[in-house]
Amino acid sequence: MPGVAEKLEAKHSGATWLSARKIGYAAEADPVEVCFQRGWSDGLPVTPPTDERVIAMLKGTTRKPDEIVGKMPPNLADCNVEKVAINAVMAGCRPEYMPVLLAAIEAALEPVFTLHGVLATTYFSSPVIIVNGPIAKRIGMNSGINALGQGNRANATIGRALNLIVRNVGGGRPGEADRSTLGAPSKFTLCFAEDESDPAWQPLSVARGFAPGTSTVTLFQGHGPEAFVDQKSRTAEALTKSLAMSLVKIGHPKLVQSARAILVLSPEHHAIYKEAGWDRAQIERALHAATIRPGAELVAGIDGVGEGIPANRAHEQVPKFHDGCLMVVRAGGAAGLFSAILPGWLAGRNPVELQPVTKEIR
Repeated sequence: MPGVAEKLEAKHSGATWLSARKIGYAAEADPVEVCFQRGWSDGLPVTPPTDERVIAMLKGTTRKPDEIVGKMPPNLADCNVEKVAINAVMAGCRPEYMPVLLAAIEAALEPVFTLHGVLATTYFSSPVIIVNGPIAKRIGMNSGINALGQGNRANATIGRALNLIVRNVGGGRPGEADRSTLGAPSKFTLCFAEDESDPAWQPLSVARGFAPGTSTVTLFQGHGPEAFVDQKSRTAEALTKSLAMSLVKIGHPKLVQSARAILVLSPEHHAIYKEAGWDRAQIERALHAATIRPGAELVAGIDGVGEGIPANRAHEQVPKFHDGCLMVVRAGGAAGLFSAILPGWLAGRNPVELQPVTKEIR
């Protein structure tokens, strides 16, 4: 709840410096139900964005309320910091989450993220948010047990706020611009922090060019998770072959070089690689090599399956992923030989035009 200062500020200034249009409703009406009726919800209850709550949320950033963060697809509406704060309130965020959310929006609006396409596709995809650096601990994000699930306020509400902004500011509503055939739970939220507790592990942010200790947010066009189970492999080589058997099935076993993927490596699976002395780069290289298959097995029509590659590629050794299109991150609870695969949008045939984006959190 907002504090006394915010209540007094809203009462005595009338919050005249807030520019968003005010919506009135009958005194006897339930404001939560009003939000449902107005179409501002993702299907779950939202917190009504009163002046007091918005003022409190804006105190989580030094950026001015009227600063334009960018034009939000699909309607290319101006999205200013105040509108971000309004939707952060609705999603259940705390003010200290604002820098992460603002960085996530900036990443989503980079042209190579193709947010409009991610929204309008008939595929399952939505923004997946991965946070690195000191801010993750500072705001209480979860990188451990149930990191991809429910129960952590920061994880749940930061991702939810981004999706609400796409809906409420950009106009991206299901059945309208959002054309996903089936959708996915990740369209509510999929946001987590990478486990950086092992000093020998290179964090995703560093792998993507940022200095150690920098707080960043990485946005990926994906969905998930898909479960991977291997409780018997005990060498890095065996685990790599096992993981490859699941990775080649993304989308369809005969679809190749069309999607990126993120492997969320659990502590127990990572321990197998660590014992062998493998680092992030070696794991990613080995997985890429292990997902290369004979083109003759992937040709359209082979085994009576229509999906597949053209017959003129039958002589090739065909990789599942373009170079650099498989990323590994660490997360999860200490027990359980289970990892997760976050499949990417199948529009990734040109890896230059469609990329994950990493931004520093200011």
